[in-house]
Amino acid sequence: MYLEIVSPEATLFAGEVTSVTVPGINGEFQMLENHAPIVSLLQEGDVKVQGDITIDEDFQNKFSKGSNGETVLSITSGTIEMKDNKAIVLAD
Repeated sequence: MYLEIVSPEATLFAGEVTSVTVPGINGEFQMLENHAPIVSLLQEGDVKVQGDITIDEDFQNKFSKGSNGETVLSITSGTIEMKDNKAIVLAD
């Protein structure tokens, strides 16, 4: 599936991923390939991305590696939309 992570400053990541796990307001949830369409608010926590991804050098300091090999971005709030195998995370 295709994932975009957008902050107020810039698009932090855009590319193909295996899965994304986000901190929803009702708890953490994961989306995989062909997930049903969804729009959800996000709360403070970590966006965890699985897959062989490359982060632009300008934004590598915003991401870290998780214990399971995932790429992690900490956010304070945001929104996620998943539709037609494309997920967009608007993150603060």
